[in-house]
Amino acid sequence: MTLTLKVNGQEHSLHVPRETSLLAVLRNDLALNGPKYGCGLGECGACSVLVDGIAARACVLSVAAVNGREVTTLDGLAQGDRLDPVQQAFIDAQAAQCGYCLNGMILSVRSLLNHTPVPSEAQIIAALDHNLCRCGTHLEILDAARRAIDLDAAQRGDLDG
Repeated sequence: MTLTLKVNGQEHSLHVPRETSLLAVLRNDLALNGPKYGCGLGECGACSVLVDGIAARACVLSVAAVNGREVTTLDGLAQGDRLDPVQQAFIDAQAAQCGYCLNGMILSVRSLLNHTPVPSEAQIIAALDHNLCRCGTHLEILDAARRAIDLDAAQRGDLDG
């Protein structure tokens, strides 16, 4: 069966079984390195993508579930040479040690800001709650999420944000 995936703004026609995981297609067929294989159970967040702007776990989503929908990976957040404000905030806050969790952390914050431009501390924590970081950079990750709010508002032109 032919499926059409729109990933990072580009359409791809793929001949893969409908039950193939989105993560397998993204990494193996489309050679995208943002989403990582972590637990394979949708628990750790390393495989996160945005589906229509909402964070989703690519390891437990079939390609059929996203057929015709907009999928954005970490690889597709930047606009040319300009990083997404969330990516920039994570760099500014030095919120990485090994970096394996960053895909899920960044996409979870981006998903949150897509729907709640000025989230509360509780909303930030809830958005990040199902992403695992084994290195212990939790404080830096929270700092990055807070910084992302201001950077995102500035990019939108909402300096009161």
